Amino acid sequence: MAFACQRDSYAREFSTVVASCSPAEVKTDVNGKKGILKGFHVVLKDTLLFPEGGGQPDDRGFLNDIPVLQVTRQGPDAVHFVQMPLNLDSEVHVTLDWGRRFDHMQQHSGQHLITAIADLMFGFKTTSWELGRQRSTIELDTPEVIPEQVEAIEQTVNEKIRQHIPVIVRVVSVDDPEVEKVRSRGLPDDHAGPVRIIDIEGIDANMCCGTHVSNLSHLQVIKILGTEKGKKNKTNLLFLAGNRVLKYVERSYTVEKALTSLLKNGPDEHVEAVEKMQKSVKLLQKTNLNLLRDLAVLTAQNFKSRADRGPLFSLHRKDGDNEFMNIVTSEIGTEETLIFLTVGDEKTSGLFLLAGPSELVEKLGPRVAELLEGKGAGKRGRFQGKANRMSRRPEVEVLLREALAGWQPTEE
Repeated sequence: MAFACQRDSYAREFSTVVASCSPAEVKTDVNGKKGILKGFHVVLKDTLLFPEGGGQPDDRGFLNDIPVLQVTRQGPDAVHFVQMPLNLDSEVHVTLDWGRRFDHMQQHSGQHLITAIADLMFGFKTTSWELGRQRSTIELDTPEVIPEQVEAIEQTVNEKIRQHIPVIVRVVSVDDPEVEKVRSRGLPDDHAGPVRIIDIEGIDANMCCGTHVSNLSHLQVIKILGTEKGKKNKTNLLFLAGNRVLKYVERSYTVEKALTSLLKNGPDEHVEAVEKMQKSVKLLQKTNLNLLRDLAVLTAQNFKSRADRGPLFSLHRKDGDNEFMNIVTSEIGTEETLIFLTVGDEKTSGLFLLAGPSELVEKLGPRVAELLEGKGAGKRGRFQGKANRMSRRPEVEVLLREALAGWQPTEE
């Protein structure tokens, strides 16, 4: 059967009855952290909340005052995941997150329109699509779509929107001859019941389970952002429909205002100003790098010229890098001196280098990494790596001085 959300995609609330409720767990992924959420799977006699399918994400809403966190399709049923149980045969009032639904309707119907026009005008077949959180992607079975073709598709789809063309949902039996005539990538293996056909009058007829606008005018506008190279000689077309276009314009204007204030010029001059800044930054970086190299040489020479220099040279420099440490080490030499260098934050993370007689470095390197709560590796009298607790440098220095005090070089 078709769910209530498929029979009337504009309905925002209705009442139904609980058909089943059972304990369940779902996997979660919040900001890259995976977990398990415990709750209940609820099946209703009918539902206003669309289960994920056809490239369209699932709806959100409430069963009474209980938030629905996920809706999936299992055969003919829509399964709602909630965190409170509902009694069997009890009546529930279903309310819909309309903002999320209408956004999905605009993007999904927009995809159908773009797909149809791309095929009609240039023979580009759609092989898949993704309704993203900020923008959507249509994968076209062609290695290239030139800018003139993108412009022609965008212009044509917006002309169709301005023509107020109806979008009609028809339901036919699975053995109806019309099923063979409409565009489709095939029915799911677990499909049951009649077939829904989304008919953009005079443009396209396509089998689809998703929710759609009833008239192309409800799409408001479509903006094709551009294309990207896809996989296996395919091209990805990026687009926005409806309210997403308005939000995109608002975000773009906010960025434009901020850049105007920072760069002290008009929007038409932003790119030129940023390019000049990039050239200046590269020149400064090159100058700083040269100065840092010179400083490394002077630091080493200063140590070597001291009459009271000891067997240990230890130095931390916040703005140094690996090259700085390597230059200092090479200039001082490691035959008679144990060198401990660090760069980065004085308290937390950075880089370290321990260099000197091979047998000492081989013995002390792993212990230095352990004290700094970092990792490293080495060979031929050098051990270097990353430190996560630079505040423990004094402890490393104590370790090194104690090791030097009791060390006698091995005679060859």
